[in-house]
Amino acid sequence: MQANISTNQKPKSSINDAFASHFAKSMFLTVAGLALLTLVGTRMFTHIDLNLYGYMMGTIVFIGGFFYRFIAWGERPPTKIFIKKGLKLLFRKNTAKTAVNQLAIYDFIWNRGIYRWVQHVLIGWGCVLSCFVTFPLVFGWMYFTMSDNGYYTVVGLGINLMKVKADGIISFFFYNALNFTAVMVILGVCMALYRRLKNMQARAEQNFMYDFLPLYLLLFISVTGLLLTFMNIVMHGHGQPIMTLIHQFSVVVTLIYLPFGKLAHIPFRPMSVLARNYREHYSEQSMKECRVCGDHFVSVEQSKDVIQVLGVNDIEFEMKEGFHLAELCLPCRRKYRIAQFSGFPTHTVKVKEANQNAKG
Repeated sequence: MQANISTNQKPKSSINDAFASHFAKSMFLTVAGLALLTLVGTRMFTHIDLNLYGYMMGTIVFIGGFFYRFIAWGERPPTKIFIKKGLKLLFRKNTAKTAVNQLAIYDFIWNRGIYRWVQHVLIGWGCVLSCFVTFPLVFGWMYFTMSDNGYYTVVGLGINLMKVKADGIISFFFYNALNFTAVMVILGVCMALYRRLKNMQARAEQNFMYDFLPLYLLLFISVTGLLLTFMNIVMHGHGQPIMTLIHQFSVVVTLIYLPFGKLAHIPFRPMSVLARNYREHYSEQSMKECRVCGDHFVSVEQSKDVIQVLGVNDIEFEMKEGFHLAELCLPCRRKYRIAQFSGFPTHTVKVKEANQNAKG
């Protein structure tokens, strides 16, 4: 007689077992990567500017907050679907054009008006270019060394990239890059504040802590940054140490606040490329017809995903007429809800709705 001997197989180990959560793993790997790049960029930590230490710590806290916010958002069922399917479509032929429209020229804002487009371009590119200049300097990925005969050597990741004349045009743009971006942000913020205070519809939809405070923080950072240059050139450094601390404090506070407020949409913006790819790809395959009016309103795939997500969250919208509420276009959906209160089948009445997005 043969005995059946059962053996307990040990579970396969992976790097995920070393961390308590996805957030912990992502945070560790990111900070480790920053430390490695800093090690290489500063040539074994021989070119560290301790005056930028506060910015470095603020950036690390910002990264922790960002990963916490991103992972919490990414774990939601609808977010999982479009990220997973959007990543599969990342190399479709229209991705480059979509990325330019969404991340570079803000084409989606242009449709709302030239004023708002200019406002977003100034604020968006002002912030992005400031980060491109500040972060490499903070972590030592880029710095300047003095060469002979009035030349500076630009060093990037420990490699001598180029030599520039100390009083040349290239050096001028290097030295004043943050001043240029500060002016862009100030102009954009002033335009945004003017619109929020002047436009009655915007005023009704805004509140101080969520809508105005981020703008005031950006304005304060930009103004104090320009004051540093003013004190250095015009006042010959008088009062600059105090203003340096004020400016650094404002930057650190904003970095810590950024992942949890309205400004979080800046680092989240690349996800719009995945969402656009998801909508465009499945819309090209087949469109869903409204069960009432027959108009095409979303792709068949998106309609299925919406119904699936609602089911995962135990939200059922199966109607007694035999269709799901998600199978109706937005106008018919609104009219169907009215029908439940009025007792009259308003969703079957062929009346075109007035413009729901009229400016006021």
